Amino acid sequence: MYSIKIATEEDVQLLTQIGRQTFIESHGNSAPASVIDCYIKKNYSFEALSNEINNSNNIYHIISHNDKPAGFSKIILNTPHANIPQQEVTKLERLYILSEFYGLKIGEELFNFNLKLSKSHNQNGMWLFVWVENKRAIKFYTKKGFKIIGSYDFKLTDDHANPNHQMLLTY
Repeated sequence: MYSIKIATEEDVQLLTQIGRQTFIESHGNSAPASVIDCYIKKNYSFEALSNEINNSNNIYHIISHNDKPAGFSKIILNTPHANIPQQEVTKLERLYILSEFYGLKIGEELFNFNLKLSKSHNQNGMWLFVWVENKRAIKFYTKKGFKIIGSYDFKLTDDHANPNHQMLLTY
């Protein structure tokens, strides 16, 4: 049994914990440990996530399985990009599931929830960046109909970036 709820300021500490753990699980071997640690301290601090949750453009949701938090998502509606001709497109910025919940279709449930939300806001598609070595995520998004449309260097620190695919799903 799963449930999805919108994340609020009361959930910032939980988002911080899940964000740190899932980033390490999915990207921990993408750079030296010092780079990963620096990125996490900057982007998954209580202050950083508090600022994000209070930005009305960001829509965060938390998914739980049997009342245990399993992951979260972040989307931003109406986020055009130079590689995408449509203006009304949603950026899927984060879809993170704790590894202990892999295989339970939790990620699929959370993705489908965000897809429905995006469509209900009259968006024409959804796009994202995904690390080129995150084969599990690329396979997931490809099965959902996303196509690789470009590349992007995702900056972890001032002197380290990881190559990413830009993927797009139109509807």
